[in-house]
Amino acid sequence: MLDLTVVIPIRNEAASLEELHRELTTTLRAWGRSYEILIIDDGSTDESFPILARLQTTDPQVRVIRFRRNFGQTAAFSAGFAHARGALIVTSDGDLQNDPKDIPAMVRKLEDEQLDIVCGWRKDRKDDFMSRLLPSMLANRLISWSTGVRLHDYGCSLKVFRAEVVKPLRLYGEMHRFIPAIASEQGVAIAESVVNHRARKHGTSKYGISRTIRVVLDLITVKFLLNYSTRPLQIFGLVGLAMTLPGVAITVYLAALKLFAGQAIGNRPLLLFGILLVSTGVQLITLGLLAEIQARTYHESQSKPTYSIREIRETAVPPAS
Repeated sequence: MLDLTVVIPIRNEAASLEELHRELTTTLRAWGRSYEILIIDDGSTDESFPILARLQTTDPQVRVIRFRRNFGQTAAFSAGFAHARGALIVTSDGDLQNDPKDIPAMVRKLEDEQLDIVCGWRKDRKDDFMSRLLPSMLANRLISWSTGVRLHDYGCSLKVFRAEVVKPLRLYGEMHRFIPAIASEQGVAIAESVVNHRARKHGTSKYGISRTIRVVLDLITVKFLLNYSTRPLQIFGLVGLAMTLPGVAITVYLAALKLFAGQAIGNRPLLLFGILLVSTGVQLITLGLLAEIQARTYHESQSKPTYSIREIRETAVPPAS
């Protein structure tokens, strides 16, 4: 097994690829350990793939995966994790804003401190404040608060992982930025390392407001997976009971008025509100029960445990004489 795999998804980064390869190769050769550079072409429409094919021909440490079309950065990272051959996996962007010189220090931190994940922190970002920095600061605080994994910079692609941590993960949507939070379910040790951030040299950023909206929706999914994926009834049932009990109280109150005070209740909006609460609450509780069945089917059909073991230490039993 190789010591390190660098996974880099790219899309229409033809102007950056040769410089990116040169910087990575210079840094990793000087590092002195075995490595490979795994680049995923996520449906590029420029000259990116011909350049990658040429680089791969001249450098055996380069491997290239070419998608049939654009599937997104999360899918590209998933493919990279699945095909990586290194004991450690580094993720990075292909736009030259991440500095390859930070990789050895991050790997050293992971190994010296016995960590599972080291995340880059672009403490001095070279981006516009209003369009990039401010939304990123707000998003980082929201994600940290929601997931309980407090990081300064979830959006930094430069990260180092132990392969056994990320290879089992199943990622969808825009969930690549939530990998530390998703992996925290396994009880991993996570730390940050300040990294160099460089201004973009070529092309334009592919991030926009539409991606921000998708990230927020994926955050809701991650929050549910972290807290309730194995006990969905506790969230659906809790909300259902919070609606059913007031609904029952309202309908009992109105029934008492009808039976004992002889008041007409058929035209009272409160009656409709009580019925709505009861019916919606019952539906949510039922949904929670169905989700419980589905969660068990999901785990049992794949023999997927609901726990993660770091290590087992035991004394070997001597063979019977």
